[in-house]
Amino acid sequence: MVEERYKMPVVQLYLNRLQKLVGKKSNKNKILSKIPFLGLDIEEQTNEYLRVEYSPNRPDYATDFGIALGLEGLFGIKKGMPKLLIKKGNYSLKVDSSVKKVRPYVTSIIAKNGTLDDETIRQLITLQEDLHFGIGRKRKKTSIGIHDFDKIVFPIRYTTVTKNHKFTPLESNKEISISDILEKTDVGKQYGPILNNSSKVPIILDDQDNTISFPPIINSALTSVSTNTSNLLIEVTATDKNAAEDTLAVVATTLQAAGFSLYSVKISGASNSTPLLKPKKIILSSDLTNNILGLNLSNAMIATCIKKSRIDATAMKNKIICSIPRYRFDIFGPMDLVEEVALGYGIENLKPTLPPSISVGEKNNVTKAIDSLSLIMIGLGFTEVVNSSLVSNEIQNQLTNRGNLDIIQVVESKSLEHTILRDAIMPGLLDTLSKNIHEQYPQKLFETGTVFSKGNPIQEDMHLAGISAHKDANFSEIKSILQTSLKIGFNIDTETKTASHLPFSKGKTAYILENNKIVGILGEIDSKVIGNFKIREQVKVVGFEIKLSGLIFD
Repeated sequence: MVEERYKMPVVQLYLNRLQKLVGKKSNKNKILSKIPFLGLDIEEQTNEYLRVEYSPNRPDYATDFGIALGLEGLFGIKKGMPKLLIKKGNYSLKVDSSVKKVRPYVTSIIAKNGTLDDETIRQLITLQEDLHFGIGRKRKKTSIGIHDFDKIVFPIRYTTVTKNHKFTPLESNKEISISDILEKTDVGKQYGPILNNSSKVPIILDDQDNTISFPPIINSALTSVSTNTSNLLIEVTATDKNAAEDTLAVVATTLQAAGFSLYSVKISGASNSTPLLKPKKIILSSDLTNNILGLNLSNAMIATCIKKSRIDATAMKNKIICSIPRYRFDIFGPMDLVEEVALGYGIENLKPTLPPSISVGEKNNVTKAIDSLSLIMIGLGFTEVVNSSLVSNEIQNQLTNRGNLDIIQVVESKSLEHTILRDAIMPGLLDTLSKNIHEQYPQKLFETGTVFSKGNPIQEDMHLAGISAHKDANFSEIKSILQTSLKIGFNIDTETKTASHLPFSKGKTAYILENNKIVGILGEIDSKVIGNFKIREQVKVVGFEIKLSGLIFD
């Protein structure tokens, strides 16, 4: 009984094609030896192709063009940042203020005079979908449209229309309304909720009112791309301007590497502007680099290593000034650059050494106590769950009917959904249950982890929570589990006292007391909460949550 795990993205690389992209100074054996040192894991290898797994934070590796750029650096064929050469284009995109309420940002670029074969189209589609899944947060944050430029009459505009608007969507030969797309097509059903049932939806139209795209759902059949296409329009719509331009930078860099010439699109209106896609500067210290890697490299040597990772670097007297290309949005600070130095230096050239300390590490008392408690819960038939401390307000407070309590909001969270620190573990366990309704019952889960409460500084405490879900689950069962686990492991006796506390049912809830001090809560989960989480109706859920800090350790 586990949640479906996210599978790392995989790209298929044809060796002959990749060798041509990298250049004459490479060969298949050299390429195979260097692939792992780009951070790529080889999943499958034949005489014709490789299948390699790459990190989602490197979507530029979704195509062989991006991987060729990396290999050129490691081989020393080309060093430094691959500069985007964007010519000034006589094209414009006007943004109507009505999009502010639904999907406020758009950015765009033109790619001309290129050649598309079936494999290049396949890889571009893979890149597009990987960007949708990663930085795009399943199209909620950003979505990309790739179009046949020659089918479009400029200027184009980004606006909104009612759901009665009709056009012929991609892979269709008949005109249908937006309402029908949202209600009757798979892609509409999957991504339509992103638009929050808005009465007006975003649309991109050309100067003759032809529909180009209905973001973030589907493109028009009119602008579909084929091997006969040589000129492309790329548009990215988003709820975040920086994310839109990061996404565009990846696609633009890939298309330039594929042989296309890039042209700007003038964007205006409703807080939108023409993208600059400029690199950012980060200063790197040689002391930090050498301390982390255990080396003694000069500033000049560090700069050389960074250039081999396709980043510009200039060695100064006491620092290295690095220029990070816009598509490398995975680099946030100096520590990320230290990793790039290691790649440029050659991971294979790093010599492992034993640390100078002669002391032997051991678990601290808190870890020992939690490990002991975990083993007891497992022995009682429970399965351990590990959820994130950064959670969504919907799961933590709304679905549990607790309301918006005194929450701790995370400033500038990288996630659109997970924006608060949890103050309880129980909601996460209920969410895990809701994702496993297809599994057999009984389902018994527990978790030990940190919860947070407001203070100066913010208070952190360790909690234990457990739930049991089956048709005969009851108060006595979960009370027995809690008392047994504390008695066996720590010789702690607890009592219960009637209480009222969401998400538990009235009349079936109790405080957990130790020496007349409240240390937790237990009871039967309210039926409305079970319904909110869409757990099976015939299933009862009981649970407990206690504060371990101050109970089994200080």
